[in-house]
Amino acid sequence: MQHFGKPSRVVEKISGNVVDVVRAAIYPATLILESGKIKEIIKDNNEYRTFIIPGLVDAHVHIESSMLVPSEFARLAVVHGTVAAVSDPHEIANVLGVPGVEYMLSDAGRTPFKFYFGAPSCVPATTFETSGAEIGAALLEELLKRPCIKYLSEMMNYPAVINGDAAVLAKLEVAKKYQKPIDGHAPGLRGSALRAYVQAGISTDHETYELEEALEDIALGLKVIIREGSAAKDFNALHTLIAQYPRSVMFCSDDKHPDDLMRGHINQFVKRALMLGYNTMDVLRCASYNPIKHYGLEVGLLQRGDWADCVIIDNFKNFNILQTYINGCVVAERGGSLVMRAPEGSINNFGARPKNISDFAIKADNRPANVIEVIDGELITKKIKVMPKIIKGCIAADIERDILKIAVINRYREAPVALGLIKNFGIKKGALASSVAHDSHNIVAVGASDRDIAGAVNEVIRNHGGLAFACGHYKEILKLPVAGLMSNQDGYRVAKQYSRLNALAKKSGCTLKAPYMTLSFMALLVEPEIKLSDKGLFDSKDFKFINLFA
Repeated sequence: MQHFGKPSRVVEKISGNVVDVVRAAIYPATLILESGKIKEIIKDNNEYRTFIIPGLVDAHVHIESSMLVPSEFARLAVVHGTVAAVSDPHEIANVLGVPGVEYMLSDAGRTPFKFYFGAPSCVPATTFETSGAEIGAALLEELLKRPCIKYLSEMMNYPAVINGDAAVLAKLEVAKKYQKPIDGHAPGLRGSALRAYVQAGISTDHETYELEEALEDIALGLKVIIREGSAAKDFNALHTLIAQYPRSVMFCSDDKHPDDLMRGHINQFVKRALMLGYNTMDVLRCASYNPIKHYGLEVGLLQRGDWADCVIIDNFKNFNILQTYINGCVVAERGGSLVMRAPEGSINNFGARPKNISDFAIKADNRPANVIEVIDGELITKKIKVMPKIIKGCIAADIERDILKIAVINRYREAPVALGLIKNFGIKKGALASSVAHDSHNIVAVGASDRDIAGAVNEVIRNHGGLAFACGHYKEILKLPVAGLMSNQDGYRVAKQYSRLNALAKKSGCTLKAPYMTLSFMALLVEPEIKLSDKGLFDSKDFKFINLFA
């Protein structure tokens, strides 16, 4: 694997079997390029062994979730044939506001990769947690009037939309004023509530995880973005939509950690869909044409006058990426990135101070406790009631029943620690902590003892952000100095560090496929049923705080 790459190079022509998704045709030809665009397409009768397909597009991603700055994300993504990403800078905006968005735009501009950012609609995501910033309608307008801002990012606060909240509706009106698409976020929303949400101007949904729900979305005019991230994986449930509604489907990674990005990206959707026997043109349409047209992206589709954004593959069975081109430049070949490293410096917002072990104590009560039950591979959780284990008047982790402690700590200023109980992490010893905690990115931790939870949390605090593991005196951390969300180090090295932390978590007994990714969603209040914010335990179905004890 080529980690640092060589400079990308400009070419004047590309020959192969052209896969024209616009006209649903495949023919042998040579693309004649000039200034990065396709000047001429000369058809011939040659028997080429390779195929030229449109560059792949991630239709919805939070770059921050890769824990890499945009320029590093690009270096890994191009290897898999991705040339563009519809990116929601929602995560860094919740930490730093508009300056965070500016950071992403600036760092993205250092690479040939085509990033298309949205204006974050939910900063803060809810009023039930502490965020680092606030972006109202006026600031959104300053972003949306820019040509480089392509859409209004996912409107997560669907209850406010449905109930006609004036401040939220004002944000939607700004997007309509500038004729920018509005992304949706409506897990499990059905019937009249869904209709009201769509009628407010929502155009997409990437949170659909059941086929019937997706069919209802499409019937109401929504584009369904099938997601395969590091935690939520919806392809198996939704892939039949590719054949049924190829014009209404797109592919996205949403939240993809660096180890998974190193292994693959949108190319994995394409390969899986083709293996299932779906029509080649339908699959490539979902992976390129649909997002390009929906968001109005300046990404080529192998037409005369288009930017030369394309991928060379060997065949449609193996779907090996041989080369990736952006604006006529070779940016990846033979499994190696040709995008040079060029990250910006750091930017952050961190005010928490180290915690004591006693900060994680929960006094016992004679009632059952409301417990967060994790579902592996899903962002949603279940609410269950359990009589907790009690030692010396305090609740203790119950290793035998796999009921551990979870804590959320305000990262922006000093405040009491919010505490709860969680099931299905499987940890037998030690603790995990992270400053990546959707959506306000306070510190979240899960562990088998108060001492280890404190140790992992304090490791994150000392480094002003990161993913940490602690077990007794042993501690390890992946430092994330950029907003406490991203590293500006080499992406492949970050991926290896992240894999090592995952291995430590699993060695400690964790049974989840992606322990740190799952942990990061345990404070995501807009996903049902029950989560923990820095202000307390939250019922995400009724959208209200609840007591730990039932």
